[in-house]
Amino acid sequence: MEKGNETLLTDFVLTGLSYQQEWQIPLFLVFLVIYLITIVGNLSLIVLIWNDSQLHIPMYLFLGSLAFVDASISSAVIPKMLINFFTKSKMVSFSECMIQFFSFAFSATTECFLLASMAYDRYVAICNPLLYPVIMTNRLCVRLSVSSFVGGIIHSAIHVIFSYRLTFCTENIIHHFYCDIIPLFKISCTDPSINILIVFIFSGSIQVFTITIVLVSYSLILFTILRKKSAEGIKKAFSTCGAHLLSVSLYYGPLLFMYVRPGSEQSEDQDMTASVFYTIIIPLLNPIIYSLRNKKVIDSLTKMLKRSV
Repeated sequence: MEKGNETLLTDFVLTGLSYQQEWQIPLFLVFLVIYLITIVGNLSLIVLIWNDSQLHIPMYLFLGSLAFVDASISSAVIPKMLINFFTKSKMVSFSECMIQFFSFAFSATTECFLLASMAYDRYVAICNPLLYPVIMTNRLCVRLSVSSFVGGIIHSAIHVIFSYRLTFCTENIIHHFYCDIIPLFKISCTDPSINILIVFIFSGSIQVFTITIVLVSYSLILFTILRKKSAEGIKKAFSTCGAHLLSVSLYYGPLLFMYVRPGSEQSEDQDMTASVFYTIIIPLLNPIIYSLRNKKVIDSLTKMLKRSV
């Protein structure tokens, strides 16, 4: 603590998830298993794409980047949550809090940009198949991926920098299972209006921009598919795009709920439910969704398993 005209708080308590005491060990084991499956699933997907030269095309390079980001989101949130299940104090310094939030915000923002890039990739592949090798080169894919990561770094850094203008003098309890900035705004002694405005402008703009790209891309894909009137073509297109559409639908809902209207009076339980979904459930489901619905990934996995045997 620092002494001045008032006592400023520099350490915080993460309350974590609400649960009965007898659920402590079962919940710990559930989240531990989820984390291990998430890490193994996403890293295995990265290794699979890296080792198979047939998968060194934009669609799978984007998928590899997405798997890395999903593993990062889980690693930013779940380990600390697991530790807090058995830690009585649950204390975290402001600097540690900002590091955790930066890691989460960087990964979440990067994922938004990657999902938009993947939608554009599918648009070019289905609507302009003859020009696809010319338009969507590996070089462009790398540029879009790098831009997504840079955008994630810049966006998260902006929020972290402005968070240092906040002071905390009356309450240090964060009603959440990880350090998110929305709960911090609620206990700040400094007026957080500027921070809330920045969240609304930047987070809202990024989500609206990326969602627009996704919606426009898939609307054009749908029109193209319907014009072909080929059962085989329709089946192939939906097979290719179905996994991505499912992933996008599951991911954006909770994010919009949390960050496009941060000043709303949604309950803390609603906040945590939405957060569990996009920090824990989505990173777990993505490698399963993309792997099970993609023949090339399954074939590559089968070949790798046969070689290892």
